[in-house]
Amino acid sequence: MKYKLGCQLNYSIESLSTFVFNLRIVDTEHQKILQETLDINPEKLTIDDYDTPIVENRYFRVNVPAGKRLELSYQATVDMCHFYADPNEIAEVQPAQLPVETLHYLYPSRYCQSDRLSRLAESEFGSLEPGYSRVTGICNWIFDKVKYQYGTSNPHTSAFDTATERIGVCRDFAHLGIAFCRAMNIPARFVAGYAYGLEPPDFHACFEAYLGDRWYLFDPTRLAPQNGIVRIGTGRDAADVSFATIFGSVNMDKMDVFIDYISDADSQEVPESTTQAIAI
Repeated sequence: MKYKLGCQLNYSIESLSTFVFNLRIVDTEHQKILQETLDINPEKLTIDDYDTPIVENRYFRVNVPAGKRLELSYQATVDMCHFYADPNEIAEVQPAQLPVETLHYLYPSRYCQSDRLSRLAESEFGSLEPGYSRVTGICNWIFDKVKYQYGTSNPHTSAFDTATERIGVCRDFAHLGIAFCRAMNIPARFVAGYAYGLEPPDFHACFEAYLGDRWYLFDPTRLAPQNGIVRIGTGRDAADVSFATIFGSVNMDKMDVFIDYISDADSQEVPESTTQAIAI
């Protein structure tokens, strides 16, 4: 399954500003980058790359003088090779048996205050069958109880806020899913990506839960097929994987995001909803 994707970002710079971007897709076991280009204008700007260890996030920094316009264009072609499994065969893993590298994702974080939501999580999900079905139940609860509406949250909105106000966007849905999972002793982490079929096109947020012997993808918004999501980055919450962190005074003039499916005669797989569990 192949996709062509990318974005165009334009900014007006009012004062010397530093940008830290995280918008390039990663090369993993289940997604292979076939081609990619990154063009930045002015061309003489220095690009400082750095990747994070263990969980790869491909950050890069750009410093832009005052009075300039920054124009950034990124395009990539990716080949996805999803792992599918029967949800009925996927169990939860007790903390004593979890891989040590997943324990980090059991703790509360800035936007996912699982400690403040533990009583609600236990009352709503404590009686559900442990395993993949319990995380599905968490996603169903969020989909049914929280209204999806643009412009209803801000960079300070947390999972606790969303559970209280019952409204938000994909970022908030993902944070709430992560917090509920962690409250039930299920490691969970934030995933940022491009999402095929999302309307209007935008960067998308969902989450992964560690079950059985791997991370499985969940999206409580149900706005895009899970096999249509291409990973940009992974973190404890959105603070780790913002597509742009800006230090300075700037105005965004343009943001266009796209992802197109490339039909492949050698593959029968198409981007569509599925009842199978998916790892990306």
